Amino acid sequence: MKMDTAIECQRQIRLRGSSSMDVRDYIEANASGFFAALKDWLAIPSISGDPERRADVRRSAEWLQGHLRETGFPVVEIWETGGAEDPGLPAVFAEWPAADPAAPTIVVYGHHDVQPVEPLAEWETPPFTPVERGDQLIGRGASDDKGQIFFHTLGLRAGMAASGASAPPVTIKMLVEGEEESGSPHFARLLRDRRDRLACDAVVISDTTMWAADVPSMCTGMRGLTEAAVSLYGPSMDLHSGSFGGAVPNPLHAMARLLAGLHDERNRVTIKGFYDGVVELTDEERESFARLPFDEDEWLATAGASRAAFGEEGFTTLERVWARPTAEVNGMWGGHTGPGGKTIVPREAHAKVSFRLVAGQDPLAVQEGFAAYVAEHTPPGVRAEVSFPSGDGVRPCFSPVDSPGVLAARRAMERAFGKEVLFTREGGSGPEADLAEILQAPLVFVAVGLDEDRIHAPNEKVEKPLLLKGAEVAAYLWDEFADRGREVGP
Repeated sequence: MKMDTAIECQRQIRLRGSSSMDVRDYIEANASGFFAALKDWLAIPSISGDPERRADVRRSAEWLQGHLRETGFPVVEIWETGGAEDPGLPAVFAEWPAADPAAPTIVVYGHHDVQPVEPLAEWETPPFTPVERGDQLIGRGASDDKGQIFFHTLGLRAGMAASGASAPPVTIKMLVEGEEESGSPHFARLLRDRRDRLACDAVVISDTTMWAADVPSMCTGMRGLTEAAVSLYGPSMDLHSGSFGGAVPNPLHAMARLLAGLHDERNRVTIKGFYDGVVELTDEERESFARLPFDEDEWLATAGASRAAFGEEGFTTLERVWARPTAEVNGMWGGHTGPGGKTIVPREAHAKVSFRLVAGQDPLAVQEGFAAYVAEHTPPGVRAEVSFPSGDGVRPCFSPVDSPGVLAARRAMERAFGKEVLFTREGGSGPEADLAEILQAPLVFVAVGLDEDRIHAPNEKVEKPLLLKGAEVAAYLWDEFADRGREVGP
């Protein structure tokens, strides 16, 4: 029998044998072991932002390395990041080739580092002593992101057990970094250095959320971010307002006008070129957003008891926070702010501004536009300084809802959940744009976390049934990608 004929026979056997009952039976039979192993991993305090926890982050990587080997990955490696003068924290790489050499190659991305746990007094149970309470697993990293990257190991084994295969239907590479919660400072360089090893047709991201446990959804994009600091300097010292007020420029007045002018009467950002290239929402996305069970009054209550929705005209609240760029004044100060009066013309004023960006925007271009805006709106007699503390910023990322990879993942989620999967986006930012750009591969977001999982906060949790549902999605995902072949790529 020729090799290609043999591979096709294996594929047909896989498709016939991979029934939802087989996959679910395997997951149910192995659920207790899955959660026991996950709790072992969660017990490792891999806080990347704490220098005293560097050894724990490495221990977390070594634990995952061992577990991936037990799962069956023939190649598992710890990849060092950084350099001698700037040592980074380790990432874990694993690879399991498909039986069919022509099958697509998929990278699964996640992270094994976690956020700090303060305020510790607000935890109901110790953050690194994971506890199962009903359907919840409580502990730091349960949702973000150890639990969500972990379901792939169970899902992979479930899919292979259901089909009787000894290798996955696509080549799977896992990349689990150890610095995401610290801003991924070495990640882009790691991707460039290891680009050949990470070559793929698509990247699956399991570090986002669904709309609700009973409303399965897929994220299709994340906003980018860049930050700016502005200082305006006038006289060399604070001046008596009776002797000099109204006769020399006041830096605080200039700052107030500059910041107020950032938006027009429609609440659109006034920086020249700010909206150039912005990828607009499609009708399908807007329709999908509108079908989500969103209660604006309830949402406002979670937004610090805000009393009204606000933003760019012509867009809904969800569209504004997911798919529209923003400029926000994060802080402003200057002059006298202590008790009592001090009638002065202050010598300087300061502000911090941040920009959330969407697909089609470049953080560096926005920085240039903002610097030009400040220069244009600084009056004579005032000197302006603009800096960008976040460096080059974080680029936005986006996956079209009709792209082959998104359609394959949506089909896998619908098979697992038994209902239609809607689309969302997220307002946060991460290293996903580097993955897409450097690896030249489209992104596909597959996750089962929830906004109420309290990630980054005390008492972080994950819903155990959703992790098992995530494993079921992963079991179907590779079949769906294999069926679509190389079309899932760029």
